[in-house]
Amino acid sequence: MSGRNSRLLGRWGESQAAEFLRGKGFRIIAANWRCRFGEIDLIAADDEFLCFVEVKLRKSAAFGPAAASVDRRKQDRLRTAAALYLSRHETDLQPRFDVIEIYAPQGMETPKPEIFHLENAF
Repeated sequence: MSGRNSRLLGRWGESQAAEFLRGKGFRIIAANWRCRFGEIDLIAADDEFLCFVEVKLRKSAAFGPAAASVDRRKQDRLRTAAALYLSRHETDLQPRFDVIEIYAPQGMETPKPEIFHLENAF
């Protein structure tokens, strides 16, 4: 898969995750928020939490759950990026780190991808 196709698929997955979160009552505060420490796929809020969301898209879970790819190193980068975000954007909401797994066997052609929301994932 070319880099361009991979980016398109990733953006599609993030869009699916954002719609899923909206359906659960979340507001999307930011998408693809970037800083020198990395990128946060989605930042979403409800009445209680400000969620820093990592989106993982796979065709299947044949080689393990998608969330397993959010290893300690990735978690550390997300925590550091989130700390920078919070230093620039005051909030009374409780910060939380979530992972959304999306399984789409036909990629962007998948009519109903399976979506799992792992709250407080790390």
